[in-house]
Amino acid sequence: MNRLIVIVGPTASGKSALALELARHFGCEIISGDSMCVYQGMDIGTAKPSQAERQEIPHHLIDIRKPGESFSVVDFQQLATSAIESINERGKIPLLVGGTGLYVQALLEGYQFNPTPNTDPRSELDINIPESVVTSVLHDKLNSVDPVAAARIHPNDRKRIQRALEVVTAEHRSISCDKISPDPTLLFDCIVFGLSMERQDLYRRIDARVDRMLEAGLVAEVKSLMLQGVPADSTAFQAIGYKEIAACLEGEVSLEEAVARVKQSSRRYAKRQLTWFRRMSYIRWIGQVEGPGAITTFQMAASQVAEKFAIK
Repeated sequence: MNRLIVIVGPTASGKSALALELARHFGCEIISGDSMCVYQGMDIGTAKPSQAERQEIPHHLIDIRKPGESFSVVDFQQLATSAIESINERGKIPLLVGGTGLYVQALLEGYQFNPTPNTDPRSELDINIPESVVTSVLHDKLNSVDPVAAARIHPNDRKRIQRALEVVTAEHRSISCDKISPDPTLLFDCIVFGLSMERQDLYRRIDARVDRMLEAGLVAEVKSLMLQGVPADSTAFQAIGYKEIAACLEGEVSLEEAVARVKQSSRRYAKRQLTWFRRMSYIRWIGQVEGPGAITTFQMAASQVAEKFAIK
């Protein structure tokens, strides 16, 4: 089995910083497990590693799509698996870091996704859902009964949402994938770390990071994407930070309100991430430890990696 180190956790929890420390210490190459870091020109709002960091440590699955292009969990599975194999062949340990729970879990557990039909036949569910029911309400309902499918389907894609709900209702199964086990067998020889901290500390970190993004030029970055003609309904523009700032640039809300929305959406996203990752029983949770003589997060992770892979 190919070796793999994984770091997951909510946004702003320090995943990238820990990944860089471990990569430097063990000579790893890093694979991004973030669904939005694949897009070119979306650097500030996705908190991509800097060019200097990427020159120091090889990074994979970053800047591989144009903002208007699609990128799916299946694409991620294929590309990440290929990167893991090639890095292992070079005698190094790949380090997967990211917060997109579906992507990480699908890769580690080998989800087999069902193909989405090109056309959706009319069904009883289609007929019984009035057009007055907004699509977001349907997506929320799908998220409550099949969160994996909801994570894959765009919140505005009414037909696919209805089809997924139909399968759950009529066939009592998930449309999303064929392999979800409460006791999964992982496809890699891996160690999986989850970063945790007190919620209020996390929220403070989130707010501070959003402020830094604004200072670094997030508004100009979003404006540049809009001038390039990136569609407002594209997957890229659904990223937190981009859709809110775009609304500001369109004159729908003030910058102050847009920033408040970015912070609120980021906090809500962090809660969803934690909910997702806590279902993954194989994660080893490590927290931020402070005080004189305290063992750092890096030291805790490094010692476990060394033991796992018998590295002296």
